[in-house]
Amino acid sequence: MNTGQSLITILAMLLLSILILRVNNVYLNTGSALSYSKLEIIATSLASSRLDEICTKAYDENSVSAAINDSSKFTSPSKLGPESGEVYPDFDDVDDYNKFSINDSVKLLSNNPAEVFRDSCIVQYVAISGGKDFVTNYQTWNKKITVMVWDKNKSMPDTVTLSRIFSYWYFK
Repeated sequence: MNTGQSLITILAMLLLSILILRVNNVYLNTGSALSYSKLEIIATSLASSRLDEICTKAYDENSVSAAINDSSKFTSPSKLGPESGEVYPDFDDVDDYNKFSINDSVKLLSNNPAEVFRDSCIVQYVAISGGKDFVTNYQTWNKKITVMVWDKNKSMPDTVTLSRIFSYWYFK
């Protein structure tokens, strides 16, 4: 083998090494993206489930057993949250979930430890104008429920936040 052939062989080995490193790098990045995606899908599912759970409850403590025809009769914005003696999972109205927070464990694979998520809820009265909602400091016919879910192990880079406006309807 002469010098030219040796040089071509070295260059070929160098190109092959660079290609192998690049493929490994892409594979590792793809694996991380898949892991993040899986965690974000689970967090979105947990947030959506919590919103669905909340929306099965009555609009307000005062509307649990009677119809309300004046929004000022709803719970004051400063008193949103569970009433004295109420504990999860026995909440009976939407605003009981204000400042509520809980851990959810999800087992992703049978041989891995469970992933622990934290979800937190905020309930606020809102007014709607021009297609946008604005937080108010007075009772309205609409409450905005915001659920935030994040991974307590810090494996997921972002917090998933879902919101829904829950309205009270009174018909004469």
